[in-house]
Amino acid sequence: MTISSYKTGTVSPSSLLVGNAAYNPVTVDYLVVAGGGGGGRGGSNTRGGGGGGAGGYRNFTSQILQKGTSYTVTVGGGGTGAPSNGDPTSGTNSSLGSTSSTGGGRAGLAQSTRPNSNGVSGGSGGGGTAGSTSSDNGYGGSGNAGSYSPVEGYAGGDSSVSSYGGGAGGGGGGSSSVGSTAGNTAGGAGGSGTSNSITGSSVTYAAGGSGGNYGGTTAGTAGTSNRGNGGGGGQGSATTVAGGNGGSGIVIVRATVAAASTTGSPTYTTSGSYHIYQFTGSGSITY
Repeated sequence: MTISSYKTGTVSPSSLLVGNAAYNPVTVDYLVVAGGGGGGRGGSNTRGGGGGGAGGYRNFTSQILQKGTSYTVTVGGGGTGAPSNGDPTSGTNSSLGSTSSTGGGRAGLAQSTRPNSNGVSGGSGGGGTAGSTSSDNGYGGSGNAGSYSPVEGYAGGDSSVSSYGGGAGGGGGGSSSVGSTAGNTAGGAGGSGTSNSITGSSVTYAAGGSGGNYGGTTAGTAGTSNRGNGGGGGQGSATTVAGGNGGSGIVIVRATVAAASTTGSPTYTTSGSYHIYQFTGSGSITY
């Protein structure tokens, strides 16, 4: 079922009838955040892994749902961080009705020539994973600008090649800014997330994962669950170091009236006059 903006205008009473049922719009605000991308693994020869891109972030206010219609909710999972002998994966999409946010792009692959070491595009783009020379260094993937404003997220940062051989991973893109390009030995910072108070408290969603440093043995940090954050890249080492998993997404809906029914066991809270439903798993909502 399509969710569309309610536009004011002059209508006749009969135009508010659909069949024998009165048209009863419900005005809602909603937030749809997709799962974050997985971080890249740190390769041998001190090559840092890129950070995973944040899940796509879409926030809408004063939208119209129809009473009596069931709207399907899908919550995207976070991508898998690269294990010591494997590759990362991108996050998956979240949606409310026909409104969808795109999963965050995974980081680039370790010990591969360009373009394999490039981060993948997504809601926000994954960071590039370091190569041993500039010819196989990874570029960041792009974020999803889409055909609407604001954008879902931003591009990931490029990796670097240090003067010592090997290098550091680029930061994953975030919902508010691009991931940073790696320094000589330091991984790039993940792009910033976006603060939102739809639940009544300020929470930051959809931040990019940080790139892995040149040298070191620390695995990438996992993205926070139900925030859509990207996973961090593993540090470069004499062996391989795993990247962090991306954080799962979330869908939040609020209105000044309570829902008639829900499925999927969303968390229900109130804040002022608002009835708030937080979906951390797939389900549905009907007003």
